[in-house]
Amino acid sequence: MNQYVILTDSACDISKELLDSWGVGFVPLTFKFTDSDIEYKNSDMPEEKFYSEMRAGRVAKTAAINVDTFIALFEKELEKGKDVLYIGFSSGLSSTFNAARMAGGQLKERYPDKKIITIDSLAASAGEGLLIYLTVQKKNEGASIEETAEYAKSLIPHICHWFTVDDLVYLKRGGRVSATAAFFGNALGIKPVMHVDDEGHLVPVSKVRGRRTSISAMADMYTELAENPNDSCVFISHGDCISDAELLAKMIKDRHGVDVKIITSVGTVIGAHSGPGTLALFFVGKHK
Repeated sequence: MNQYVILTDSACDISKELLDSWGVGFVPLTFKFTDSDIEYKNSDMPEEKFYSEMRAGRVAKTAAINVDTFIALFEKELEKGKDVLYIGFSSGLSSTFNAARMAGGQLKERYPDKKIITIDSLAASAGEGLLIYLTVQKKNEGASIEETAEYAKSLIPHICHWFTVDDLVYLKRGGRVSATAAFFGNALGIKPVMHVDDEGHLVPVSKVRGRRTSISAMADMYTELAENPNDSCVFISHGDCISDAELLAKMIKDRHGVDVKIITSVGTVIGAHSGPGTLALFFVGKHK
């Protein structure tokens, strides 16, 4: 059986140290503030500083990964004699996956005997991270690259993403809500509850009043949708609101006896679109 590696990108919001421990390589997405020409990799700026800048009014714009960067990432492993399985950021939210797919196609011509499999996670943040984590477990069981790829694909329709945000202005900038809805929503304390749909797009599902109510609503979705709510692998990510993340984890623990496996920060690239105060819950469900 040929050796293979699992690769991803920094939109998974899993730290380099943790990805290293899983044996997963990655490439970073980048961002700039609109008032500066300095380009930052996803991890160049601590999340606390990044969200502080956003709260002060700075606007961040992000950039996808290009084909040449993926060629360099993949070829490094191919030259070692390894096959490549790449699991990438949702095509519904970024052109990053399409660049990876194109890179794989080009490299197949130069390495016809090697396997290069690219998978669109249709996921974001630690939802992508959860898919990668579970796929790594399959690889570690001794599965071939084809078996691992099919396993990952089978999980994609079941990786649930549930989000809420603290300030609607960031969704307004991204076109998710109108300026009027953002203004009155913030004035009235309305918090949207959203999820990632089957096409990998972020869509609003409901609106509730108050932060704690929105957090409780996400815990309700876990109870309703989790494939096995009393024994599930759960990830949470947060945009500089660790106390809210811990509250959500406690709600799930109190209801189902399940310890959240990973609480991670929403990275700068995802956070540029969702803003400080984003809280997200990820688990394997009956459906998305």
